[in-house]
Amino acid sequence: MLHHISFAVADLARSTAFYDAVMPALGYRRVWTSDSGAGYGLHDDDEFFAVKQRELVRISPSGFHLAFAAPSRHAVDRFHAQALARGGSDQGAPGLRPHYGPNYYAAFVIDPDGYWIEAVTTRAGED
Repeated sequence: MLHHISFAVADLARSTAFYDAVMPALGYRRVWTSDSGAGYGLHDDDEFFAVKQRELVRISPSGFHLAFAAPSRHAVDRFHAQALARGGSDQGAPGLRPHYGPNYYAAFVIDPDGYWIEAVTTRAGED
């Protein structure tokens, strides 16, 4: 349904350092860069997620969050560890979330700009 989504960020260098560290844990990489932004995805010039420099960034505690698909539970674990190492705040350590489904394995963090992000897999019987 969605083609891509972008986050407005206050400090592009800080945000790209954060996402350059966490996205490879999920199998994604930076696929484009400009003076005002960077995009992440699987293939060159085919981003599904981007960060864009903006003068004023105000994050509303509206409950909005973005869940990135992870290929495995180990990838969720790596995503969480990299996020915390790069300035993210823990909002839920990696683990099963049975209230979302029997195989829902996820981790939650707040990125350096205040966005609530998640890595999740629903693959059963691994790791």
